[in-house]
This record gives sequence, structure tokens and C-alpha cells, in this order.
Amino acid sequence: MIGATWTILRREFAGLFLQPSSWVLLLLASLLQGWLFSSVYLPNAGYDVHRAALATLGGGEVFWILVLVLPPLVTMRMISEEARSGVLEFLLTAPVPDAAVVLGKLLAATSFFAVLWGASLVPLVVASAVGAPPDWPQVFLAYGGMLLVSALFCSVGLAGSALCASPALAAFVAFLGNLLLVLSTVLLRLADAIPQSVVRREVVEAVVDTFDVVGRYQTSFRAGVLDSGHVVFFAAWIAAFLFLTVRLLEMRRWR
Repeated sequence: MIGATWTILRREFAGLFLQPSSWVLLLLASLLQGWLFSSVYLPNAGYDVHRAALATLGGGEVFWILVLVLPPLVTMRMISEEARSGVLEFLLTAPVPDAAVVLGKLLAATSFFAVLWGASLVPLVVASAVGAPPDWPQVFLAYGGMLLVSALFCSVGLAGSALCASPALAAFVAFLGNLLLVLSTVLLRLADAIPQSVVRREVVEAVVDTFDVVGRYQTSFRAGVLDSGHVVFFAAWIAAFLFLTVRLLEMRRWR
């Protein structure tokens, strides 16, 4: 299982960097993060490198826009395109567990985002080299949280890619799924406008807590507090979408 997963991971990771679109995404995202850090977050933070870095590391709306859009684009071809080209049929008939195929693809996509979000750390390394080091434990916790969020949204993208025959449709379905996860907190605002006799706020809070990706990242990882409950939250949702993707692959096998 481990050897098969590692083989799929290397194959998919190398394949991502052979696609011109991946380099375009990396370039645009890196330029955007660099511009936001130097022209927006740093001046707004009074040229405090640490505060500006935390704003860059998932602190603003730009991160959530990128993480909504990019994972579906990265994962949309991983299963649907391989199914059209016949490569997936070869993988499914090879002595490789379906779970290893799905996990390897997820790890490859998450590794791609590890490189992409790594651009946010470059200004911090430079600042540390000139004598203005940030709070590295908090920075690494925020970076790790970004990877967990990316892994979750990539797992949604893989499920969409396994469900749809077209990569474009897979990206659209994954985007909608990710959007529902991010916008769950809007339910709390709606609950304030609805009488308690119709919908109890406690029920809404319980529903939001089940899907609250943004809140769990902001209150734990970005705040520099490692809460095992939040780690379990992301791990459980990732595992659920991976399980769904494996079941969808099994359906393709029997078809």
C-alpha cells in the first residue's frame, strides 16, 4: 500500500509540473501573494513583518478565493481525463489498491500547494536574514493549516473528478462543493434574522460547527494554537471524501 501510494504520488506530482497550466497557476499565485504582502498587508500592518505575514498566510479573503478556485483546477483532470484516455482503466486493472491510487493523487495535489503557498514564506526568510525574524512556530502552524485546507478542497476535487466525465464539469462541481464548505458560516447570520420559534440558533450553530472550515482555521492554526480537535475535523472530512472517491472508482471499475 505504501509503495503503491508513493509511486502514484511521484507520477502525479511530476505530471503536474509537466503541464504548462500548473506553472501559470504557480506564477500568478506567487505574484499575487508577493504583491499583497509588499503593497497591501505590510503597509497596513505598520511594516510589522510578522503581522503582514499572518495576513498573507490565510488571513485575508484572497487566500479563500484562491483555495476555492485552484484545487478544482489542479484535480479536475486527475481521474476524469485519465478515464477518457484509458489510463485509469490500466491503473484499476493493475495490482494497485484503489485507495492507494486516490491517496497518491491527493498527496501529489497537496504537495503542489505546499510549493504554491511556500511563496508566502519567502518574505519571512528575507526578513529573518536581515534581523527581523517572525514568530516561526505561529507561522508554521498557519502554513500547516493552509495545507490541511488545501488537502480538504483537493479531496473534494478528486471526488468531483471521479464523479464527472468532463474535467470542466468536475472543476465546476468541486468549486460548488468547496463554496458550500466556506459559506456555511453565513447560516449564523441568517439565523439571527429568523425568529427562534422557527429555527433554534443552537441547531444552526451545531450545523455550522460541522462544516466550519474557515472558523476552525482562523481560531486555531492562524492564531498559533494547535488544537487536536481541529486537526481531527480536517482529517475526518478528508477521509470522508477519499472514501467517496474510492467508492466512485469502484463503480467505474464495474461499469
